[in-house]
Amino acid sequence: MKAPIYGVKNVPVIDRLELDKLEAGKKHRFLMHIVTDGMSMPIYVPLLVAKGLKPGPVLGITAAVHGNELNGIPVIQRLFKELSLDKLCGIVVGVPVANVPAYLRRTRRFLDGVDINHIMPGAPNGNVSGVYAFRLFDRIVRHFNYLVDLHTASFGRVNSYYIRADLRHEITRQMALLQNPQIILHNPPSDGTLRGAANEMGIHSITLEVGNPHTFQRGMIREGLTGLHNMLHYLEMVHTVIEEPDHQPVICKSSEWIYTDDGGLLTVLPQVNTMVRKGEVIGRIHNVFGDVVREYTAPSDGIVIGKEVNPVNQTGGRMIHIGFPGEP
Repeated sequence: MKAPIYGVKNVPVIDRLELDKLEAGKKHRFLMHIVTDGMSMPIYVPLLVAKGLKPGPVLGITAAVHGNELNGIPVIQRLFKELSLDKLCGIVVGVPVANVPAYLRRTRRFLDGVDINHIMPGAPNGNVSGVYAFRLFDRIVRHFNYLVDLHTASFGRVNSYYIRADLRHEITRQMALLQNPQIILHNPPSDGTLRGAANEMGIHSITLEVGNPHTFQRGMIREGLTGLHNMLHYLEMVHTVIEEPDHQPVICKSSEWIYTDDGGLLTVLPQVNTMVRKGEVIGRIHNVFGDVVREYTAPSDGIVIGKEVNPVNQTGGRMIHIGFPGEP
């Protein structure tokens, strides 16, 4: 079965990824049928697969697990345009839009309001988000040997270019360093995340936070692309030159989100990827008349990983994400 995509006459429709049956030395495009909507219409997940002429590992790259986190999409698209098949050893699988229903609605969560990055690897039976997550993982992700999951900040926030990885594991540590990030946060895989579920299956996985939501940022996209090329070289899937960073990343042993305890109009003072000192004023809340009603200070020395940029803040809102430098 084939289906039309704008600009492409016929894209093969599949319900399972069978890498061993694909022709080597070729780039493949697929639409994978994951679930069916209320009109009995299939919901497809787009796939890009580059299979080299020589054997090697399977590298999977996923984007838009949250539907409004878009920077990872052109990273995957550009990587596949640049891959040289005659030099590729192994297979690269790209999932440019993992959470299609959320992407179409320009929102973070699935149709039923569930964050699918909290319920991985899903469940074969149950609500639609759980089934979608299960089939995405079972039919695609479980075939990977390595996974880079591309994300951005959530709505109303901005991020540095940073990595979440288990730095006590040498392979994931190297995967993180090769991305040339501003910050690397030691973060053992969490239950329910795509990275955590992949790790449980022995898939070496990192999360790459590529800037901000609802937009394309050319600089961030370029950095993400460079990091993936570096990783392909490290995995001996291609033979190129690793691009060294012009800076060393700040390695953080842990991090903390600072929350507000009053509501009002929030201003967060430090910029992302800047250092703050213990006791430094990092945020202020004004009431609707313009009076400062609350000031917040840094709990200790650290670096700003991300922050809130939406001024309208309720009690208990996120304010700033601070990383604490040091080896885990």
